[in-house]
Amino acid sequence: MSQAPESDIQVADHAITRRMGDREQVEQTADRIRDELLLTLEELDRRRHRATDVRYHLNQNRDLLVTVGAAALVVVGAGVGFAIYRARHHDDRVRRQRRQALSRAWEHPERVATSVEDKPLGAELGRKLVMIFATTLATAVARNSMQSLVPSRAIAKVPADADKK
Repeated sequence: MSQAPESDIQVADHAITRRMGDREQVEQTADRIRDELLLTLEELDRRRHRATDVRYHLNQNRDLLVTVGAAALVVVGAGVGFAIYRARHHDDRVRRQRRQALSRAWEHPERVATSVEDKPLGAELGRKLVMIFATTLATAVARNSMQSLVPSRAIAKVPADADKK
């Protein structure tokens, strides 16, 4: 029973090509494959043109570009506004800092030029230890790179007898 439908399908498949010779079948198959290949190449070319077309992408992403441009303008405007504000209030800020410095000097005259209260002892020691370690590491790296880049000057000793000859 399963053989009957398969034989019907095979007869139907070969009904189109029954009167053709092998050469004609091969040529027809080659033409069909060639047409499909040309269609595929045309589609790839169309996609390549679309991928490199700037106007197309600008039109597709117009809303996003407008939003990004508006955000950039807002950020630049805020930066300019902040710079203008700081420039106009510079004198007030300097006066306030000087008053604070004078009050600190009045309260602690022995520590006029130090900033011990600004940083705790542990943080300052940690910073100094990190700087010592970084300096030592940088020195070792520089020494190793110089030794590898510059050949050593090994002076070969000439035997005393060789000079006399």
